[in-house]
Amino acid sequence: MVRKLFRSLNIAKRRYTGLPNVIGVGIGYKKKGQRETDELAVIFFVEKKLPAEALRIDQLVPRRIAGVPTDVVEIGEVRFLGRTGKVRPAPPGVSIGHYRVTAGTFGAVVKDRKTGEIMILSNNHILANTTDGNDGRAQIGDPVYQPGSYDGGSDDDVIGNLAGFIPVYRYTGDAECKVATFGLRAANTVIQAFRPNYYLRLEKRGRVNLVDCAVARPLEPDLITPEILEIGRVAGIREPEPGLVVKKSGRTSGLTIGKITAIRVVLNVTMGMGNDAARFQEQVVADLKSAPGDSGSLVLDEENRAVGLLFAGSTDYSVFNPIQTVLEKLGVDLV
Repeated sequence: MVRKLFRSLNIAKRRYTGLPNVIGVGIGYKKKGQRETDELAVIFFVEKKLPAEALRIDQLVPRRIAGVPTDVVEIGEVRFLGRTGKVRPAPPGVSIGHYRVTAGTFGAVVKDRKTGEIMILSNNHILANTTDGNDGRAQIGDPVYQPGSYDGGSDDDVIGNLAGFIPVYRYTGDAECKVATFGLRAANTVIQAFRPNYYLRLEKRGRVNLVDCAVARPLEPDLITPEILEIGRVAGIREPEPGLVVKKSGRTSGLTIGKITAIRVVLNVTMGMGNDAARFQEQVVADLKSAPGDSGSLVLDEENRAVGLLFAGSTDYSVFNPIQTVLEKLGVDLV
């Protein structure tokens, strides 16, 4: 039977791949309607199924080839799954970023609870340049590129504008109080008289963060699509729990799968700006492979239910905000 199948496949390759609309052939199980049968067949892949009356007799796929049944599957246009190029409509999983940011990942399509507007979801540090709202790093209305500037995005590639963000607060920084600074100098004068290689430093403590998230309003709703690259549509949300299998579709490392290692995590995240760090609490850590540029990816379970929004990671682990917190803070729902 196997030889017969391969012989029929070879005949199909030689004689029928030049038929109109046929873009590929292979071996698989024949379908009747939407139901898969247990009958192996030569499968013809077409961009679009056409009615028999629209084709000449010599353009029709034969019902059998050397005794083996055939089937026709509409697969659509097959293209490279580029993540760093310009894509319209843009799906979650591709490169995106504030005009002053290198590049991150378009996480998901969401809908504003008050206005019903369709929005782009990603991190604050991707769509809003890691702003706390008072530092001049970003403001509402700033252009958002797709792809991000690191991937060649420019003013010709604006897909939308920053529409909202939750501030990200630095946790440590140099103290600015003049009295404290004067006292620090005096203390260091005394210390260095005995220990020249030692000095004191004052730091101010900032606020603790729960999320790193922002939304952008597309120039037109049809510039984006909700189907996540290599994953598909979101099928609801769920709470994270240790051991849960999760996945993400990111701009840099693509589709990866792992398991949740810990929940309700408190940790400091280096922000890549001097010695600045941000402290986050109520976070989730998973042994999910990610790399720079994957920030902003939506994290889902095996049933495509959203679990979180990825914003940080190390060599072997990813860190993400619980999705329910993200949605509540921004006042949006997943599409």
